[in-house]
Amino acid sequence: MTLSLNLAARIERWPIAGGFTISRGAKTEAVVIVAGVSSQGITGRGECVPYARYGETPDGTLAAILGLEDALRDGMDRQALQTRVPSGAARNALDCALWDLEAKVANKRIWDLLGQPAPRPLTTAYTISLGTPDSMADATAKAAHRPLLKIKLGGDGDEARIAAVRKAAPGAELIVDANEAWTDGNLERHLAACAEAGVTMIEQPLPAGQDQALARIKRPVAVCADESVHDRASLEGLRERYDAINIKLDKTGGLTEALAMAEAARALGFDIMVGCMVATSLAMAPAMMIAQGARVVDLDGPLLLARDRDDGLRYDGSTVYPPEVSLWG
Repeated sequence: MTLSLNLAARIERWPIAGGFTISRGAKTEAVVIVAGVSSQGITGRGECVPYARYGETPDGTLAAILGLEDALRDGMDRQALQTRVPSGAARNALDCALWDLEAKVANKRIWDLLGQPAPRPLTTAYTISLGTPDSMADATAKAAHRPLLKIKLGGDGDEARIAAVRKAAPGAELIVDANEAWTDGNLERHLAACAEAGVTMIEQPLPAGQDQALARIKRPVAVCADESVHDRASLEGLRERYDAINIKLDKTGGLTEALAMAEAARALGFDIMVGCMVATSLAMAPAMMIAQGARVVDLDGPLLLARDRDDGLRYDGSTVYPPEVSLWG
């Protein structure tokens, strides 16, 4: 699609219900950027979350998006965007906005454009923030009716945390996310504690670039790369260390690369997890297309907010439904 496009973008702040804590710190609001690309009175939207872990800031990401105004007006399309802008939050917002616009201009749903079946409802994980074993057990008990829980861990004391969580939710499937907080010294001990608790997947136990130990040990639980994997270029070197990869559109730089990355990852034998940042349904909607073939779906961002967009995804407990056309795609 080659069109002269108008661009608008803004920073939005969405309060988090209660708070959100991982090994790197806590926050009380989700800071997102919404990009809109318009032509002939039709607007496509995309949402991204700049992440300080990757050197991104809201102001810097907004500036990067707005810096492409002339290129979009001159007809830069989605494919040209892939080569002009590196993977990351800024490209994600624009890539998803261009997909949304393309679907609206064609008067088709996004899955029809992709030649895929209509997406089905999926079960998403629900995140339990990092805290003391007692506080995490209390939070888990309130969510124990959910079939899949994602437990944030943080290093020292994680054996007690995971044991307390398992006791509070004996029937739920558990996955955990250490957010790079473990070390070579405690890796095997923490893996054993997770295996004992029946955990089915562990995300990013060691820091990216310092995860070689995963290739030297027997892994009693499947290990999923998150911070260690961004786009297709980062896949090949992970085969001996990880069993799965977490695809997040803010890392891949949008749906276009995410679709290609999922195909490449499966060809290399990786299981797929689809994840998200804490954000509104506008950020989750494109990821629903990748999630259809995923082993684990973690698209609970809107469930962690005090409120979502008026036209947000429908969540029925832990079941998330495909987007309506009023939201995206």
